[in-house]
Amino acid sequence: MPTYNLKINGSSQSIEAAEDTPLLWALRDQLDMVGTKFGCGIGQCGACTVHVDGNATRSCQLQISQLDGKEITTIEGLSEDGSHPVQEAWKAIDVPQCGYCQAGQIMTASAFLEKNPNPSREEIRNAMTGNICRCASYNRIENAVAKAAEKKMA
Repeated sequence: MPTYNLKINGSSQSIEAAEDTPLLWALRDQLDMVGTKFGCGIGQCGACTVHVDGNATRSCQLQISQLDGKEITTIEGLSEDGSHPVQEAWKAIDVPQCGYCQAGQIMTASAFLEKNPNPSREEIRNAMTGNICRCASYNRIENAVAKAAEKKMA
C-alpha cells in the first residue's frame, strides 16, 4: 500500500492507505482525529467538512491520493483552545442540540467568513445551506455565524 505524506493542522503526517481511501477515514481511523464526523458518505450533509487550502471540503469524497501539497485543517486544528471566533460564537449562542453536525458547521462557517468577513444574513444562509442539522438548529447557527462575523470585524 502506498504511503502519503500530508500536512494536517500544520504537522506532517504519514499515512499508509489505498489511493482511493477517503480523507475522512484516514483522519478518523489512522490519526484518531474523530472531530470530523461521518454523516452520509456522499458529500451532501456536511458533517465531514474540513478545510483544504482554506476551502470547506467534504472529506468523505476526497481521496487521500489527491492531497499531495495541500494544507488540511480539521476541527482539531481550527484552534488549540476553542478560541476561534466561530467557536466562541457557537458557545455564546449555545448552538448545538445533539452536536453531531457542529464540527462540519463550524468548519464551513469559518471558511466562509475568511472569504466574506462581513456577510449579510442571506449570504450566511446561502453559505450554510449545504450543511444539514437533524435538530434544525438553523436559526442559532445563522445567529452564531453573524456573531462571529461581528467579532472578526471588531
